[in-house]
Amino acid sequence: MLEKLAKQTAVYGISTIVVRFLSYLLTPYYTRVFGQETYGVVTDIYALIPLALTLLTMGMESSYFRFSAKAEEAGGDVKAAKRRLFATTWGVTSLAAAVFFLATAFFRDGIARMMGEAYVAHPEYVVWVGLIILFDVWACIPFSRLREQGRAMTFVGLKAMNVVLNVALAFGFGAAGLFASDFGVGWVFVANLIASVVTWLAILGTADRTVPKINWALLAAIFAYSLPLLVGGLAGTANEFIDRQLIKYLVPEGAMAQLGIYGAITKIAVVMMLFYQMYRLAAEPFFLSNFRKSDFVAMNAAALKYYVMASMLIFLGIALFRDVFALIVGRSFREGIFILPVVLGANVLTGVWLNLSFWYKREERTSLAIVVTGAGLVAIVAFGFWLIPLWGYYGAAWARLASETVMVAVSWWLNRRYYPTPYDWRRIGEYVAAALAVFAVCEALTASADNMFVSYAFNIVLFALYAAYLVRRERIDLGAMLRAFLHR
Repeated sequence: MLEKLAKQTAVYGISTIVVRFLSYLLTPYYTRVFGQETYGVVTDIYALIPLALTLLTMGMESSYFRFSAKAEEAGGDVKAAKRRLFATTWGVTSLAAAVFFLATAFFRDGIARMMGEAYVAHPEYVVWVGLIILFDVWACIPFSRLREQGRAMTFVGLKAMNVVLNVALAFGFGAAGLFASDFGVGWVFVANLIASVVTWLAILGTADRTVPKINWALLAAIFAYSLPLLVGGLAGTANEFIDRQLIKYLVPEGAMAQLGIYGAITKIAVVMMLFYQMYRLAAEPFFLSNFRKSDFVAMNAAALKYYVMASMLIFLGIALFRDVFALIVGRSFREGIFILPVVLGANVLTGVWLNLSFWYKREERTSLAIVVTGAGLVAIVAFGFWLIPLWGYYGAAWARLASETVMVAVSWWLNRRYYPTPYDWRRIGEYVAAALAVFAVCEALTASADNMFVSYAFNIVLFALYAAYLVRRERIDLGAMLRAFLHR
């Protein structure tokens, strides 16, 4: 069964890498078109959008997966039950998004003042972003339905269309000189909005003529499951964006410039986040399916170990050669490249506590999500107020790492107490320790070496040795894996 998860991860992974690579072309482009402060606006807005999406989708994605599995388990007219579920979850999220947009448009001036001086001159930015959120939420449940149906290629194809259109419009607007106009960075949001509208129109064709229609009795049962996920999701999303907000409000001088640098450097961790995203897309519907408890426990334990192995390889691959990855962003943003290993470490831990969360979603004890993400939120705020005034965006990176560490620790404690799973923590700790030792040795050599090529050669050798150590330690038959992949 783990082969199925690996196959789904590969399908989502290869296509997601291509799609996200196209999307991340905007980072080197924008960091060369805009200055640090202007790119800070882009960073700020795109940190806030996920919070709105989490609020308005209300945990319905996970609910859709879980209740679809329950419909199959119950038997009867499964197709009708799933159609009713789809119409209800789509209906309630669509209604919430419409109300949100109307409120955003009506109070745009007040919202612009709350967001800071950079927005006061352009309150229309708020309206454009509100429209992006509206159409993205309207498309969210149909995308979840594609994942539940295993239609990975359709899912990725529509996502690819969105990204390609967004990137093409951004480059086109830049070539036309629109970014230098008074509307300036607003054209970034216009490009995104056009892509979101076209994607929404395209995904309507996958709805099988189902219209959003709320079944209130069903919605009550769904909300009992999803409400804790909503609260926990808001806290979790806040963990991901609040570091940007703390920079904006706690850095005494040049806050938007520091925000721009921080946003650009975190984008360099693209490979780690790509791996996390492709794993999440495959693992969430997989682990919320109807497996026996013994099968679920065994698979979840094995999945975490292999996730950590892959993550540490990616960590070393980026951290040891971060000067090369720094070329992704504009020259004025590269001064912040030293925070990249900390950002990567936080991203690794995000995937760890994702694995540790599947059991309480499966067991419908979703209120525990509030405990986990709430603890992380408290940690990032506490460390942020302490470190950001002292270290600026470097302090924000450490606050984020501290938050992810706390969430892993709380998740581990909850799992051990309520749903013991035989994770091989000794082996996982061994792999993490070995990777950090390789990183420390390479850093020490780089600091003392005069020749950059010698340092890189040494880094390559140690990286290869670490990879070989993982293969030998786990007795992985690479030839058999390759043959199995080619056979498929």
